Amino acid sequence: MPSIETEFLFDIQLEVGGFHFIGNTPYGDRRVGFVVGGTFEGPKLKGIIHGGSDWLLARSDGSTQLDVRLVLETDDHQKMCLSYPGLRVGDQEVLERHVNGDAVDASEYYFRTSMKFETGPGPHEWLNHILAVGIGYRSETGPAYHVHQIL
Repeated sequence: MPSIETEFLFDIQLEVGGFHFIGNTPYGDRRVGFVVGGTFEGPKLKGIIHGGSDWLLARSDGSTQLDVRLVLETDDHQKMCLSYPGLRVGDQEVLERHVNGDAVDASEYYFRTSMKFETGPGPHEWLNHILAVGIGYRSETGPAYHVHQIL
């Protein structure tokens, strides 16, 4: 069985503009974050985030489940969708610091995503045929990820 190899794709930083707090549902405590902008940059891709949302679910086991959908535009003007589920897990004290925007080293908690792209014909349509993983951390404006293509 071959081992899993990856290649760095880009760093992405989201700018969150606020939340709707839905409250306690049968699945957990739901809130929806509005992504109002951001940037991404790597050796093959660079551009901006036009917007999107992050449907967060605080589960009863203390972890947070993500469901994110974003609209990206590359610097050569190709638009695409990026969607990813994710999971953030850690000690309660660490996660509270993270949510409050405090500086927390990414090694202190588990924050991972599974990413897929959707775009039309053009120079970046190869993205339709890959999966990527993101290693999450908190930036000054919101969530951020080091994204690697799974080869």
